[in-house]
Amino acid sequence: MPVEILSEKSASSRPIWFVGKGKLDQVNLPDTVSFWARAHGFDGEPGAVLIVPADKGAIGGALFGTGEDKVEGQSQLVAGKLARSLPEGDWHIEGDIRDAELAAIAILMGGYEFTRYRKPKGKAIRLALPKDVNAARIRRIADAVTFVRDLINTPTSDMGPDALEQAARDLATKHGASFRSIVGDALLEQNFPMIHAVGRAAAIAPRLIDFQWGRESDPKITLVGKGVCFDTGGLDIKPASGMLLMKKDMGGAANVLGLAAMIMDAKLPVRLRVLIPAVENSISGNAFHPSDILHSRKGLTVEVGNTDAEGRLVLADALALADEEEPELLIDMATLTGAARVALGPDLPPFYTHDDELAAAIAAKANETADPLWRMPLWQPYLQKLSSRIADTNNVTTDGFAGSVTAALFLSRFVEKTRGWAHFDIFGWTPFEKPAFPVGGEAQAIRALYQLIEERYPA
Repeated sequence: MPVEILSEKSASSRPIWFVGKGKLDQVNLPDTVSFWARAHGFDGEPGAVLIVPADKGAIGGALFGTGEDKVEGQSQLVAGKLARSLPEGDWHIEGDIRDAELAAIAILMGGYEFTRYRKPKGKAIRLALPKDVNAARIRRIADAVTFVRDLINTPTSDMGPDALEQAARDLATKHGASFRSIVGDALLEQNFPMIHAVGRAAAIAPRLIDFQWGRESDPKITLVGKGVCFDTGGLDIKPASGMLLMKKDMGGAANVLGLAAMIMDAKLPVRLRVLIPAVENSISGNAFHPSDILHSRKGLTVEVGNTDAEGRLVLADALALADEEEPELLIDMATLTGAARVALGPDLPPFYTHDDELAAAIAAKANETADPLWRMPLWQPYLQKLSSRIADTNNVTTDGFAGSVTAALFLSRFVEKTRGWAHFDIFGWTPFEKPAFPVGGEAQAIRALYQLIEERYPA
């Protein structure tokens, strides 16, 4: 069961004392608790939980080890372990801790369960937050993470392009946003030929999901998410092992929807637009082929070097549309390349931007929110690797090097007017359980981006 936030501490609430490694003496503990900790060798090791007894065998509280002071990245979210380690009941954080907000978010994230197809197995944990923590903001962030995880974890049988559209429509309706979807052959009529080409072989028609929210006079922010609901690889078909996680290939779409949910819930003074090209890359008699030449919304022609590099094709048409409005900030998110995972692993998504000021701000917020990101270069000399003898560009290189960089460079050709553009090559999945991260679909980069946008455009 997910962890519930209490509006105030109940009479039966039990304390959680946070203790750094080797710092038991520096925490204001009752003598009996301190003696108990020493008797059991508790020394604040990261993630260590020691239940403290009360009279007559009752539970009196818990000690939690936070480890060293100098931690970074997801290790700052070690408090997520509490969601699965505490006995059922009401709890509160006792005393001062380094970052109560981050600890609370970690506990809520750690309590996540995907329950669409089975009953919850977790315990009923209820947490009262410290008074100086903004409970509404914590709920907003935790709810967005849950929303993203649920979308990604849902298999394609229940999360095809039409179901993804419905999830986006429901979110837009909830917040009073205007909504439209361009479906099937209407994509050709309205000049989105690459979205159509990639998705036309599937039983469920391809579409471009488009919703807008906020006052037209406010600064424009556009979010673009890759919504490939399943990727067979197309005619350049993946092996069976390569398809096992392809339900998560709409992770970019899920993450931009989570980010949009936070922005709208907080009522930030921005003009928000969300664009999601939603397709399945399937195989049938009308599937697009290797060596096909595709026309794009931008006017550039693209030679298909590999049908399994389809995400950048659908993103390109959506980015071209977004760029036409010249938004103040344009963010795209996609589970785009395996090369990004080879370079940085599953937990550290790379991002790309020409804007050094924006890059520095993103990096700073990534550190503050324990939502790790790493800037990678848009290395212009590699653009020539995408050259084609018969079209303006190829969608892949032939040498196999710098795959994440060249994918970003391909996308950059479709963003010319917007200075504040950033591309995020996320994994969207947690392969091994960590304190705040159960195995499964994952929200990446959106907590950092939300804090950046929230501070730039305060409500």
